[in-house]
Amino acid sequence: MTHRIADTFYDALAKLTQQEQKQVKTAAFDFQMDPSLPGLSMHRVDRARDPNFWTARVNRDIRMVIHKKDGQTLLAWVGHHDSAYRWAETRRIESHPRTGSIQIVEARETIEEVVVQRYVEKAVELPRPLAAKDDDTLLSWGVPLDWLDTVRDVTEDTVLDIAGRLPTEAANAILSAAVGETPVPAVVSVEGADPWTHPDTMRRFRVLENVEELQAALDAPWEKWAVFLHPAQQEYVDRDFNGPARVIGSAGTGKTVVALHRAARLAENPGVKVLLTTFNRKLADNLREKIPQVASSDALDRIVVEALPVLIARLHRETFGDSEIVDETSLRHFLVEAASEQEMQVDPDFLFDEWSLVVDAWDISTQEAYRDLPRLGRKVRMAASRRDALWQVFESVRERLVRELVKTEAQLAHELSESGALPFDHVLIDEAQDISVAELKLLGRQVGDKPNGLFFAGDIGQRIFRAPFPWTAAGIELRGRSRSLKVNYRTSHQIRCQSDRLLPETLVEADGNEESRTGVTSVFDGPVPTFRAFETSDAELEALVEWVRDRLTTDGVPPSELAVLLRNEVEVERYAEVLSVENVQIILMHDAKGAEYRAVAIGGLNDGTLPDEMRLLAAKDEAQLDEVMNTERHLLYVAATRARDHLWMSGVAPVSEFLVDLLEE
Repeated sequence: MTHRIADTFYDALAKLTQQEQKQVKTAAFDFQMDPSLPGLSMHRVDRARDPNFWTARVNRDIRMVIHKKDGQTLLAWVGHHDSAYRWAETRRIESHPRTGSIQIVEARETIEEVVVQRYVEKAVELPRPLAAKDDDTLLSWGVPLDWLDTVRDVTEDTVLDIAGRLPTEAANAILSAAVGETPVPAVVSVEGADPWTHPDTMRRFRVLENVEELQAALDAPWEKWAVFLHPAQQEYVDRDFNGPARVIGSAGTGKTVVALHRAARLAENPGVKVLLTTFNRKLADNLREKIPQVASSDALDRIVVEALPVLIARLHRETFGDSEIVDETSLRHFLVEAASEQEMQVDPDFLFDEWSLVVDAWDISTQEAYRDLPRLGRKVRMAASRRDALWQVFESVRERLVRELVKTEAQLAHELSESGALPFDHVLIDEAQDISVAELKLLGRQVGDKPNGLFFAGDIGQRIFRAPFPWTAAGIELRGRSRSLKVNYRTSHQIRCQSDRLLPETLVEADGNEESRTGVTSVFDGPVPTFRAFETSDAELEALVEWVRDRLTTDGVPPSELAVLLRNEVEVERYAEVLSVENVQIILMHDAKGAEYRAVAIGGLNDGTLPDEMRLLAAKDEAQLDEVMNTERHLLYVAATRARDHLWMSGVAPVSEFLVDLLEE
């Protein structure tokens, strides 16, 4: 007997309480071990449009909806008794007549009252952007046969309601078409092919070989969208490249998912070694937790998951022996002392940035090289005489580092780059927008020319830790091998639309390449975000705490799935004291990178707090000021897009100019 689990089961399971979820998992395990167990109280759903739907008892109220046909079972949905029967009565599972994929199709009449209500509210005939689409076009998008007329009737106000009830490939297509884009037709199976092997089918339904696989699937909620891949994601998982390649996209579009699946795919080849990495330990730990969900046990043996700075330090130590890393405080002291010895009056922050972003980053070892080097990522011109004078300072610091037997992290990467090949055939870098110059040069030199050697996943709109620089200058050319994902799986339509207003429609990289942020669609709807400005900090705190408690009680959000994000430590301590009983996550915005929550509250968005006033005052020129403003705006975007369903943002008047942008709608 073949057992499967549907993405709709994940959606429904996530809406239950934690105790109910535990009971569902137990019942699901029991069903997989023995579907005939009396305790499951299996009953056929008599009024179902699909005669193969059954329910299984979880407890007195919760029921699993199971589809049984031809020796195959499918965990399709789970919920409270009446809701479970209503779900089963209004769905059918069938093969699409054009594409051949297996779809869960909702009865069309369930949407009619919503559509009619929208027309009544407007009391006018609204434009219908898909009215002229013929049957062949809609069928090629994967729209079910009995939904063709309903899709043609969509308006701006009803398109989300209808898309939310269609199979994913059809929903994505009509959302794209409604905003003027040309959807990509769904994959069509060859005649006689097994519909369960269709790519759209395989991202909706997962085969479960044993109880261990079922447990792994049910224990990781994010697997709902990590296991079931969109065709655009699958393309970049499967495609082979002769040079470095990259997948980009705004928050929630599944870039990390692509990197994970691609790592697992490459590691299926015997004899290879795959590195899956990112720029810090916390994010690497997240990858390490997730990779077992998508990789086989054999593939896992060939995958190393490690933070890139940690990996470089380890390999350098194994190659050259122990090396002490100079800390920032000492390095700044070395630079100031060297400038004093040269009797130079120069700003310490400028010296440190020039060392870190130019000399150390690009491994500049001679005065001539420093004089001739383009101002990569610095944007500020500098006369040759000024560079010659500064070089005396930097050369003195280089010599001192040697005398004191210490190195910078960049020097470790540069030396490792010269020592020989990295012990990996394939390297995949998540959150690649925050990779350093030295790290990128090392990877490019060692594995950049290998087939499928380098693969990047990132979003320059989320770059908050590292200064921008042109990747082409580091030897990484991505033209023709970069793809943008446009379907958001993690963030509701309402939160995504508001968060997108924090960034321009087009972001320009340091080497001039442009990334368009338009045309992104979300696959689910949610409540409208809350944006507030208050007269006092006490009033803000009181209102935010009330919002948090409403999410916990009214909406049933578990404390572990609710985060309060703040800009500085002082505010973190203040909010933690008030919300200690609720046991929600209260953390810095920077520390939320890579995380996701059902509900997020962002407080303290005051003028002077975000953007950070001290960072603005430290900027020495217009270029630095622009960079500070960009990274602060990116930081708020990162914080806002951690939310899946609920988002609150607030400050005390005068509020942050970024929040003003959202309040003025």
